[in-house]
Amino acid sequence: MTLLGYARVSTDLQTPALQLDALAAAGCGRTWTDHASGAREARPALAALLDYAREGDTLVVWRLDRLGRSVSHLVSVVAELQERAVGFRSLTEAIDTTTSAGRLQLHLFAALAEFERDVIRARTVAGLDAARARGRTGGRPTVMTGERRVAADELLAKPGATVAGVARTLGVSRASLRRYLEVRAASTR
Repeated sequence: MTLLGYARVSTDLQTPALQLDALAAAGCGRTWTDHASGAREARPALAALLDYAREGDTLVVWRLDRLGRSVSHLVSVVAELQERAVGFRSLTEAIDTTTSAGRLQLHLFAALAEFERDVIRARTVAGLDAARARGRTGGRPTVMTGERRVAADELLAKPGATVAGVARTLGVSRASLRRYLEVRAASTR
């Protein structure tokens, strides 16, 4: 079993010395360090560590927020480790998934992450419903204004008119014109 350390600082101006010292004191034989915001998905040192880790190894971090950008991201990374039989330890929070108590803590975090996602989803749906009730619709405004719709109908009525030609004349994409035509056709049924 090898302890593999991971440290992360958000900017090049910060130093990972505190984390590296703690990881060395914990017995990590090798350590990877990223200089990247936790919000960034591309963290080359973490990717290299995950590629290097083998069954029976344990990934060690100084604190949970050094590994995951959110609880759900943290849980997904640790779940990936568990599938590969790689343990996980956080020194500050004293979580160790190689023990049953550590796995319990992780499952509690996973439940909280799922709850958080459900609450966010419910708030989003409620907000969209409230906006619709006030007459607002989401999304980008259509480029097919009333004038363009009238012009499109007139131009398309001419013999030999094509969607591409009319779209070019109106200064809209063919897809925008086709969407308008689909809506128009559906409303006349």
